[in-house]
Amino acid sequence: MGYDAKFRIWRGDTDAGGLEDYTVTVNEGEVVLDIIHRLQATQAPDLAVRWNCKAGKCGSCSAEVNGRPKLLCMTRMSTFTEDEVVTVTPMRTFPVIRDLVTDVSFNYAKAREIQSFTPPEGLAPGEYRMKQIDVQRSQEFRKCIECFLCQDTCHVVRDHEENKQNFAGPRFLMRVAELDMHPLDVAERRDSARTEHGLGLCNITKCCTDVCPEQIKITDNALIPMKERVADRHYDPLVWLGNKLFRR
Repeated sequence: MGYDAKFRIWRGDTDAGGLEDYTVTVNEGEVVLDIIHRLQATQAPDLAVRWNCKAGKCGSCSAEVNGRPKLLCMTRMSTFTEDEVVTVTPMRTFPVIRDLVTDVSFNYAKAREIQSFTPPEGLAPGEYRMKQIDVQRSQEFRKCIECFLCQDTCHVVRDHEENKQNFAGPRFLMRVAELDMHPLDVAERRDSARTEHGLGLCNITKCCTDVCPEQIKITDNALIPMKERVADRHYDPLVWLGNKLFRR
């Protein structure tokens, strides 16, 4: 049986905007994105929303539902009571383009700053050989769909615009960790993680892990191990002495 739900949707653009109230029919088994599409079809044809697969794999429909970063296509209406007002707003960390669509180009700029996979010299594509046990640790990070919910909820950039220039955010620090853990990557990742990508600004509150739709343990399996590797390299006196003696 369907029911009429109350929605509060942020409408506006880069200049101004605010929350607008709607009442829309909800049917059994629907998700928030279904309701947004019904609003477009029946009441607000100019409502802007980004989406693609509607299966939780493209990462396009990221927004905030009742203040929490979510994928609209994976947020079931059954998680709300029938008399609850559901508020949908754009991701707060990124500039609004229009309505629920934000400008996430910050993330692509950060992606370009990371040195790509660097195999040993003389090893051509097709010649890569490694054991599964050596790569399975970093394979978890390959599940990332780049929805940027972790970037949105990270308070280092969410609450401090001035940090964006010097902080890559959890998604891309995880990428650095993935490459640093790769058995065939020979690039020096630890220095750049500390100096260029702002690893030290992360205070491991696990907010990025909490909102990850792929259940990636970003903090425990990527950020903390990367911090440990950086600390060993730069602050462990024995490692420091070994680096000096053997010029590593």
